[in-house]
Amino acid sequence: MHEAGETGEAQRHREKMQKRKALQDAEVAEKTILNKGLLMVHTGPGKGKSTAAFGLVLRALGHGWRVGVVQFGKGAWQSGERKILENLGAVAWHTLGEGFTWETQDRDRDEMAARRAWDKAMELMGDPAIRLLVLDELNIALRYEHLPLAQVVDALTSRREDLHVVVTGRNAKAELIAAADLVTEMTMVKHHFSAGVRAQEGIEF
Repeated sequence: MHEAGETGEAQRHREKMQKRKALQDAEVAEKTILNKGLLMVHTGPGKGKSTAAFGLVLRALGHGWRVGVVQFGKGAWQSGERKILENLGAVAWHTLGEGFTWETQDRDRDEMAARRAWDKAMELMGDPAIRLLVLDELNIALRYEHLPLAQVVDALTSRREDLHVVVTGRNAKAELIAAADLVTEMTMVKHHFSAGVRAQEGIEF
């Protein structure tokens, strides 16, 4: 049916969008799982993995959820997102690392810090009030074998069904990727650090 005064180009566009909507509606109708706790992995060499995770935290808080954050590493960083999210309440935030591995230069300390962080993660996974848990830079702890990979993957896959978990960090292990429901790889096209710009407050932390 043509709309009154509609041009040929406008008509073709409307018909094209109608067909696309029908296809989209049919695809959505095929999805029968309404609610499922997701295991999400943000990895890759590009900037924005943790930033995206904290954006998801804001979305969850907007729906009244209680959220947990455990940071593996980044111990010396006082990040802007931590300051604002803790002030909002409903966020259990735990930074339990001691900085990056090249800063500590002590494998035993790194392993102990990773274990403390993982123990806290397990505690939060067992808290029924927590609906979203961010495990920031867990991929780094797994990459350097500060934690047993099989144990971590087993715990994440056997968590309660309504808990969403986001894992961030470069070089995600293949086993974790295989277990995840959603994997996003941040690719680096261009980065200001390469041009000599240091990490800046409000941008990197």
